[in-house]
Amino acid sequence: MSIQQFSSSLLENAVNEFAKLPGIGRKTSLRLVLHLLKQTEHDVEVFGNAMIQLRKEILYCKVCHNISDTDVCRICSNHSRDHETVCVVENIKDVMSIENTQQFKGLYHVLGGIISPMDGIGPSNLEIESLVKRVTDENVKEVIMALSTTMEGDTTNFYIFRKLAPLNIKITTIARGIAIGDELEYADEVTLGRSILNRVEFTNSFK
Repeated sequence: MSIQQFSSSLLENAVNEFAKLPGIGRKTSLRLVLHLLKQTEHDVEVFGNAMIQLRKEILYCKVCHNISDTDVCRICSNHSRDHETVCVVENIKDVMSIENTQQFKGLYHVLGGIISPMDGIGPSNLEIESLVKRVTDENVKEVIMALSTTMEGDTTNFYIFRKLAPLNIKITTIARGIAIGDELEYADEVTLGRSILNRVEFTNSFK
């Protein structure tokens, strides 16, 4: 495959930076850069400044670890949400996926990943201890395990279940409307919404 030649090093540098984004090949990167060149200087500055401001000012909720503009995110600070139910998810994208279903009115806890020894990710690398402390200190009555139905997701589910079991709370998991091996973010909203509503006791998920 021949390497594309650019008449401008500025253009080449911009294409190379866009190509670093996940799922963006060099052809798509070039198309995006050329599109920006057609925009006004003001519009490009607004675009660039939005990215810089995002990186500099974005916060993570001190309660659930979701992205936020403030110390406590809008979901955690919303008094109309069910603060007795906490849904445990792998990442921020999973929060967005579940919120899009409009079927869940509780709170979230973002682990920041799942246990994966092959990738060097253990329990200490995740927000598991903060979940245990949250359940211990707050009036949490149900924890929903909403991790991807992969081997790593199930391993993480079981580890968290063992940590929470002594606390005498209800522990459930999303119904297996999500196919085995599927990641949560790729599930359609109807299936995901039903999986939340039809959740089952965690111990029953082994049957």
